[in-house]
Amino acid sequence: MGVKNLWDILESCKKTLPLHHLQNKRVCIDLSCWIVQLQNANKNYTSIKDKIYLRGLFHRLRALLALNCSLIFVTDGSIPAIKLSTYRRRLGSSSEVTRDEANLHKVLSLPRNMGSEFSCMIKEAKVLGMALGIPCLDGLEEAEAQCALLNSESLCDGCFTSDSDVFLFGAKTVYRDMYLGDGGHVVCYEMADIERELGFGRNSLITLAVLLGSDYSHGVHGLGPETACKIVKSIGDDIILQQITSEGLAFVKKKKGSKKHEKLLNMSKENNLVHEQNITVNEQNPLQDDQFLQVIDAYLKPKCHSPDSEAVHRALSQYPFQRSKLQQVCAESFGWTPEKTDEYILPKIGERDLRRFANLRSTSSGLGFQLPLHEMPVPCPISSIIKQRKVQGRDCFEVAWEHLDGLKISVVPADLIECACPEKIVEFNERETQGKKQNRRPRAKRSDNRAAVTEVDLKLQALLLDIEAESNAVSTAAILSRRPIEQSNVVPEVIDLLSPSPPIRARKVSKCRETLGSQIDVIDLCDSETDL
Repeated sequence: MGVKNLWDILESCKKTLPLHHLQNKRVCIDLSCWIVQLQNANKNYTSIKDKIYLRGLFHRLRALLALNCSLIFVTDGSIPAIKLSTYRRRLGSSSEVTRDEANLHKVLSLPRNMGSEFSCMIKEAKVLGMALGIPCLDGLEEAEAQCALLNSESLCDGCFTSDSDVFLFGAKTVYRDMYLGDGGHVVCYEMADIERELGFGRNSLITLAVLLGSDYSHGVHGLGPETACKIVKSIGDDIILQQITSEGLAFVKKKKGSKKHEKLLNMSKENNLVHEQNITVNEQNPLQDDQFLQVIDAYLKPKCHSPDSEAVHRALSQYPFQRSKLQQVCAESFGWTPEKTDEYILPKIGERDLRRFANLRSTSSGLGFQLPLHEMPVPCPISSIIKQRKVQGRDCFEVAWEHLDGLKISVVPADLIECACPEKIVEFNERETQGKKQNRRPRAKRSDNRAAVTEVDLKLQALLLDIEAESNAVSTAAILSRRPIEQSNVVPEVIDLLSPSPPIRARKVSKCRETLGSQIDVIDLCDSETDL
């Protein structure tokens, strides 16, 4: 698709950019190329009923919508007459039906079979896009040519396509591939890089298409990409199309026979870059000069909607997101419930609205209007921040939404809120600080607690000592009463064992009360002894 070997020639100009690079940009999408890419990425799914390509398209779109990308689908129109032979060869045994080959030369272009399987897939993609608020511009002929025109006229910031001839139609920025894993990235080519690093302008690339072959020509037999590049560089971008117009491809023979070109070929052989090539122009490729001119005109003057046409104006308009329509499409195509569809898309729509609000504040600030949050002409989509979150190592906030039907709470990158409504972060921090103060309970000082405990301990110890002293005194008296009578003038007491025992003498210890903030139970100590 496109110019043969051109992506290989442009390999050194390829850049891999994070998906975030597309934030707030307007990009047009060659829808046919995306459907083919998504089909090829899922070759193990042989059944079209699974609609894996459509599901992949949905996830691509939701990722771009969250970045506030303004998207435009562009579809192919009729097949250019100059491309009919290539188109028939490419279809092969496909179910797409064309007119009789005998009648192809009588038409300027050939309408596509809108009932084919691939055309039905394109229709499904357009319906999904409209539910998401994405317009579609149906091209007159080549979709990549229409994308390139929008890009060259600065009506969009870049084109998504895998057709390399988009540069020949005048595109400035081309995104060839898109990947969603690990944060996502896109493969990008800039025409400015191609001119600076390779020395190829648009005229040079058209000449490479003539020499190497493309959708519009077979190229020169035996001419490889390296030799073709050297020939084109030796002539220069400014005059090369004029030379083709005046001489046809005769200059290829001249360049082959020139000493300069022979030296280049010898250097190539030494470096094992290319082998000697048998370049023939008229013998095996009897292209007439008018055919060269047709190829050049097809790239320089493609059939497209003009930038000021009504169709382009409609495509550049902003369309609303249709929630109920999207739920219906996802239910029919993927079997999703409305809740699952909302779970996938509503947080992304919320992020998109917040980025739009951030852009509005940035624009107002640039114009000298420092409007506070409550004076903005459009209300802030976020009502409050609930809590801080960490998602895949990235600082985020869990926020509550308003003015967005169906979405109450979701997680948003912290830097986005910082740009859109930093006041909400200030409110959240103040609320968190106030909440921490209220949750603190008053606590007595540790020194006071220790003093109180020490005082209680001392009083209890004193009480126990008093009790122990009283007990010891009673015991000592009892022991002394049982000691043997020493020799003295004391007359011993005579005990009559036959008489009844004397009554038990009980000694009562007075009740002891101490008030230590509470009343202590009364302790009664009673010692009863019988003298034997």
